Amino acid sequence: MTVTSVLKDPEALTMTVTAKFDAPIARAWELWEDPRLLERWWGPPTYPATVVDHDLSPGGGVTYFMTGPEGEKPRGWWRVISVEAPRSLDFEDGFADEAGTPNLAMPTMKIHVTLSEEPTGDTRMEVVTTFPSLEEMEQIISMGMGEGMMSAMSQIDELL
Repeated sequence: MTVTSVLKDPEALTMTVTAKFDAPIARAWELWEDPRLLERWWGPPTYPATVVDHDLSPGGGVTYFMTGPEGEKPRGWWRVISVEAPRSLDFEDGFADEAGTPNLAMPTMKIHVTLSEEPTGDTRMEVVTTFPSLEEMEQIISMGMGEGMMSAMSQIDELL
């Protein structure tokens, strides 16, 4: 089983998704580092992602869109804060308009990714999303973020 838990903590304004993969940490890191691999799992199966720009260096960014079942194309962006390959990644994550410009009317979340090697050689991945407020956390979670992350991360096993 890939995703082992999804914990929503309204007091801390966080949602934590934890997963375990039967792969070494270097291989699991490639899921973030390689834009072609990232787009094969970042969106849920019904909303596959297309990565347009991909620069995982501090100050760099990622832009992408997802294509929905009706052809709609919600867009998003990341601003990379820090990278310690292959163990951690911190970035801001937000929504974008049709031109790819950040949509400041929607919340911006901070995401902290930690990869750690288990004694078995498996990799544990923890993705902690921090929301700016309880209202914005409820808004994004009501849009299906928890289910979407579980569904998206469930595609990783076949990539490893």
